[in-house]
Amino acid sequence: METTIKQAQQQVDEWIKTIGIRYFDELTNLGILMEEVGEVARVMVRRFGEQSFKEGEEQKQALSDELADVLWVLLCIANQTGISLDEALQRNMEKKTNRDFERHKNNTKLNR
Repeated sequence: METTIKQAQQQVDEWIKTIGIRYFDELTNLGILMEEVGEVARVMVRRFGEQSFKEGEEQKQALSDELADVLWVLLCIANQTGISLDEALQRNMEKKTNRDFERHKNNTKLNR
């Protein structure tokens, strides 16, 4: 089953209000977001980069789980600050398309 961004925001909001009691404050969620992004980085540099997993460290750390944790906190921050990520993403896509329409095509570094 696919979930839209709007539905995801609603699901997280419902979970927070029924199971999570309430949202953490915005600065706490910012800190949690930074922690979760760090966990994504840890998995990425070990799986795709030059750093290796330590002995006994879980080598099958699920990147998908870590990315979902980042998304969860982003959805929380958006909800508590009154931002529709669906609308924000559409505006951002338009901005990037208008700004970068020819930019990447003409970037010799990308066309190797």
